[in-house]
Amino acid sequence: MWSLKRGITMKNVVITIARHFGSGGKTIGKMLSEDLGISYYEHEIIEMASEESGIAEELFNQADEKLKRTPLFFGKSHSGEYKGKLIAPDSDEFVSDHNLFNYQAKVIKDLAAQESCIIIGRCADYVLKDNPDVIRLFFYAPLEDCIRRVVDQNGISAKEAEKKIAKIDKYRADYYKYYTGNAWNDARNYDFCLDTSSMSYEKLVAVVKDIIKIYQE
Repeated sequence: MWSLKRGITMKNVVITIARHFGSGGKTIGKMLSEDLGISYYEHEIIEMASEESGIAEELFNQADEKLKRTPLFFGKSHSGEYKGKLIAPDSDEFVSDHNLFNYQAKVIKDLAAQESCIIIGRCADYVLKDNPDVIRLFFYAPLEDCIRRVVDQNGISAKEAEKKIAKIDKYRADYYKYYTGNAWNDARNYDFCLDTSSMSYEKLVAVVKDIIKIYQE
């Protein structure tokens, strides 16, 4: 249980965040976590999935890297679309890419059932699409704003930043398409899509808190 205001106890809420690279979505997620006093999960999900499954964390990271390198023009027979079932340890498919994703999805579902939290990426909005306590957010920004943030944070040129944004956003879109069958940047996948260039991070945090209040009424 948690509260937005002292003395007002509310049910659990889970916030999933998908975001354009350079939009500041990760920063906003961390600010929300601190402001609301709830946990923030990103790379920790892989660590927890490794512990849950007994599969080496390195294999989870290798699966991500493989998807980054491989164009995902797969037919239905090669789809990794999440179905919600774990594969038994005695199966040849136990350490397959889609079963590694299945374990990450299990961790996400367990976290959502146990506590209020913020989950970044990992198709969490899709994995939790049937959970009524989830608020699915997508943060985006004009390319110029994303480039500026990436330049400031990484100390690289605008041209390099633009290439990095294109590469990472393509990976995120391919990853989402492969495991959900849906388009990553389709607004219909989310409850709210917010342009991070429209206001300060502090105001965006306040907007999300207002959204939570509405959902909790």
